[in-house]
Amino acid sequence: MDMTTCLKSLLLAIQQYREGRTAQSAAQLQKQVEEVSRLKCDQLLSSGQILPSDCVNGLVELAGNPNTSPILTSSIISLLAQLACDDAGWEILHNSYNLTSTLASVIHYHSATPGEPLVLQCLQVLQKLTYNNQVFQSTIYIHELIAFLVTNINSHTDDIIIPCLGLMANLCHDNHSVQSHIKSLDNVKPFYRTLMNFLAHNSLTVVVFTLSILASLTLNEKVGEKLFDAKNIYQTFQLVFNIIVNGDGTLTRKYSVDLLVDLLKNPKIADYLSRYEHFSACVSQVLGLLQSKDPDSAAKVLELLLAMCSVSGLRSLLCEVVFRPAGPKLRAGGRRQAAGVDGGIALVQWLSSPVEGAESCSLQTLQLLNELLEEALTAETLSDFVLSFVEMLLPVLLALLKGLDPAGGDAHLRKYCHRITHINTLTPSLLCAEDSTRSLVSRHVSAQLCLTQVETLLSYFQVSRYQLRSVCAEALLRTLELMSKLRQQVKDMETSFYRMLQDQRIVTPLSLALTSHHRERVQTGLSLLFEATPLPDFPSLILGESIAANNAYRQREAEHSIKRVAVQEVLPSGNLDSSGGSSRSVHSLAEKIQNGLELQDHGKNSHVSEIINVYEQKLSAFASKESGLQDLLEAKALALSQADRLIAQYRFQRAQAEAEACKLGSLLKEAERRREDLHVELSNQVLEVERLKADMEELLQHNTRLQQDSEEHQALKEAYNALLNRLNESERLFKELQSSHNLLTKQIDALRKNHEAKDQERRDLEETVDVLRKELNKTEQARKDASIKASSLELQKSQLETKLKQKEDELNKHSTMISMIHSLSSGKLKSDVNLSL
Repeated sequence: MDMTTCLKSLLLAIQQYREGRTAQSAAQLQKQVEEVSRLKCDQLLSSGQILPSDCVNGLVELAGNPNTSPILTSSIISLLAQLACDDAGWEILHNSYNLTSTLASVIHYHSATPGEPLVLQCLQVLQKLTYNNQVFQSTIYIHELIAFLVTNINSHTDDIIIPCLGLMANLCHDNHSVQSHIKSLDNVKPFYRTLMNFLAHNSLTVVVFTLSILASLTLNEKVGEKLFDAKNIYQTFQLVFNIIVNGDGTLTRKYSVDLLVDLLKNPKIADYLSRYEHFSACVSQVLGLLQSKDPDSAAKVLELLLAMCSVSGLRSLLCEVVFRPAGPKLRAGGRRQAAGVDGGIALVQWLSSPVEGAESCSLQTLQLLNELLEEALTAETLSDFVLSFVEMLLPVLLALLKGLDPAGGDAHLRKYCHRITHINTLTPSLLCAEDSTRSLVSRHVSAQLCLTQVETLLSYFQVSRYQLRSVCAEALLRTLELMSKLRQQVKDMETSFYRMLQDQRIVTPLSLALTSHHRERVQTGLSLLFEATPLPDFPSLILGESIAANNAYRQREAEHSIKRVAVQEVLPSGNLDSSGGSSRSVHSLAEKIQNGLELQDHGKNSHVSEIINVYEQKLSAFASKESGLQDLLEAKALALSQADRLIAQYRFQRAQAEAEACKLGSLLKEAERRREDLHVELSNQVLEVERLKADMEELLQHNTRLQQDSEEHQALKEAYNALLNRLNESERLFKELQSSHNLLTKQIDALRKNHEAKDQERRDLEETVDVLRKELNKTEQARKDASIKASSLELQKSQLETKLKQKEDELNKHSTMISMIHSLSSGKLKSDVNLSL
């Protein structure tokens, strides 16, 4: 289903819900809201169509009604937040549809339950809605909203602190009426104490929101002077830079940049920052954020750098950081420092970034480079880094001049013209520098390029709407101004420049510049006029007529605006009756004068001349009133002609609506048939859903088991890694043992051979031993026998010894007897005796 059909169904559901708040109408409206939420709603609020506007008005009205159910209100708020897909959408919801008051009323109705999801949703949407959008103190329910925020911030409820602080920071930002109202509250002192305590919070988002509120409320008071004095300001700088670089997300970074930009508006704090010793290091880290592909973060970084350029003491320091080449990695105090960031290259990359939504970053980068190069090129000495940067920058700038898409629409053309204006504003500053930069520019810019650019802008200027013509005219005149600057340096540039000045198509843009209320445009137009006036074919008469026509158009617009205001003031009291009454009074007055002249003949005492003088004065007064009424009638005729056009448009829309109603009737019949089919399908789907629920439960159980298996697998994996390490170690030991085993095997083989030889020898020895054992047994037996014989011989010996001893005794006796005999006998007898013995 397309967007138009969905919006018409949504508008019908809104009307039905208004007429009768039944459960069926609420369910139908809820369904239509969800269907529109599923569609792509980009640029729907800014389209200017009547149907989306009616739908948004109805949704805002229902969201603010306390009788609407919270679920439906939440769905409506989600859809409205989805419609506001960009900053322009949020601004339209804030200014045109008064969504801020609606959401504040919803919070007021549910203030007794601040933790309810609907309240948190309203706070989050309000924070986006009021960011960079000022809320007036006269806004309905704004005082109740401020009281709610102060109460809940003082309550220290963690779930609601961050959205309350963010919304309070938005309400206080550059809003003196809201600031005065908060300062006049009875509980403002406890509120200040709570904010002071939040400065030590562990969430960086809470800290930056708190600093933003305190800066808005106390910066120019005694409390602010103590909070942001010379003792604390450098710690504050370091804290804010840390949050910008290492914040919790894009939202925190946005508020940190806004806080630092607000602090820079104070001259004393800006001077403190210019004397901050870590400024270059902090800016280098901030430039590192440009290396990401997030256009929101890059836009806030560029906004901060542009704010720093507005401070004269910071612009020169910023130039040193941006145009300084990236430094090496360092180590200081045992801590590692990041490498320096080449800020110039990061800026050039955002000039032609292909990231979606980076167009605003490209324009901001051009503004920043204009400021920085103006500072760097006007210095006494021009560094080589700046020259190399300019040489790298020029081709990128010229490539941007060729990026016009004919099918891009008015928005693309507007952005393209702004880009050309910034580029052509930047380039002349390069020409005013040294000869080296002038030669670089003249080498990259050609006459044909500028001529093509002028022709392209002129072709789009002729067919553009009035609102775009001023933007095209400014870009066109800036290009001609660049040609004027380069006419002496670039070949054929002077001829092309003078030829374009004599083109009649230049007259209208030049007249728009000369009659503009912007001072710079008028000065640019006058400088080109001084160049063009001496030329022979310059259409000065046409220029004069164009200027006169522009002035007449402006005067006519002013008169019409005055008449519209007068008609709006007079129409409610019935101007037609007034004009008719004045006409009738003039006729009655003429009749009375005629009657008075007739009475003059009858009554001579009447002073007819005096009466005529009085009536002449009245007639002149009535004539002046009649001329004023005639002007009002002309204005009314203009309004009636506009009404006729609106009636014709209404009739056309009514006919179209009737045709669409017939179409919707046929679609309704078809939808009923499809509904029946879908009902059958729905019942099947319900059964399928139940089966899927059972499968889901089984899958959840299986998932639990898988989770347990995963944990076991992790444990087994760790054990496997340990075993694998052990296996590797074992394999290493195994290889060592295998080598040892091979060596030992060789030794065993040798030993086996030796063992076999010894074995044979042993068997031989055993056989020998057996033989010897047998012989030994025999010998033992013989020994026993010998022993027995020896014992018997011993016995015999002992017997013989005994006998011998007896014999010796006898012999001794005999010897003695022989001796005695010898002594008694002669010697011869003695020797004979011895011989016989």
